[in-house]
Amino acid sequence: MDVGYTSTESQTRFFQPKVVSKLMTNKTTCLSDSEIQTRAVRKRMIQVIVQFVIYVAILFFCAGRVDWLWAWVYIGAAVVNLIINYLLMPRELIAERGRQREGVKDWDKTITSLTIIPALIAPVIAGLDERFGWSPDLGLVIHLVGLALLILGQGLFTWSMVSNPFFSTGVRIQMDRDHRVATSGPYKFVRHPGYTGFITFTIGTSLLLGSLWALIPAGITAVLLIIRTVLEDKTLREELPGYQDYANRVGWRLLPGFW
Repeated sequence: MDVGYTSTESQTRFFQPKVVSKLMTNKTTCLSDSEIQTRAVRKRMIQVIVQFVIYVAILFFCAGRVDWLWAWVYIGAAVVNLIINYLLMPRELIAERGRQREGVKDWDKTITSLTIIPALIAPVIAGLDERFGWSPDLGLVIHLVGLALLILGQGLFTWSMVSNPFFSTGVRIQMDRDHRVATSGPYKFVRHPGYTGFITFTIGTSLLLGSLWALIPAGITAVLLIIRTVLEDKTLREELPGYQDYANRVGWRLLPGFW
């Protein structure tokens, strides 16, 4: 799950002496734009890899074993997706998703923090479910349906990022990047396809891992993202030029013909 910065980073900034802070600011100011972007890209890559490793570690630890076929299938699909994202995403967008952002809405910070809870609970439940057999044997077909949903969700999420150069991890109007309305790719059909993809991916992961109980945190994540969709849509209508006209043309938020 995406977060703006860790508590450790925030504490470091708070307790940092003023002189050191000033020197670091001057040092950052002396960096070229390309160097700043490279650092932000590197930071984002580290964030994603660390999050992925933590998720997998929790999964195997709670399962009590590593010879878990469907967990390895999940890992393989996730690694392939990470590679595809790195190859397709513009470096400027990766940098935007990796740097500390100004102007993120307070309500979005709250929702983002809340989504961390089900994101961490999901691998715990799936792993324990595998160890103790809480869910019945779902059969090969359900596992494959889960894999298909996972791939579909990942693909839609990636397509959304590639189609929207302003696909930030936080809800903010990016005036520093000449923020414009994204209307191409999946944005022709729904206004928030990234959330649709993420919800699909989350549900698919639970089924792939064979855990019906893991659908509970997946459902909580879906509810939080739906709330975020409503608030983000309202913000964009009010603050982003051209979005209201776009919303009039594309009437669906997440799912065509439904909502």
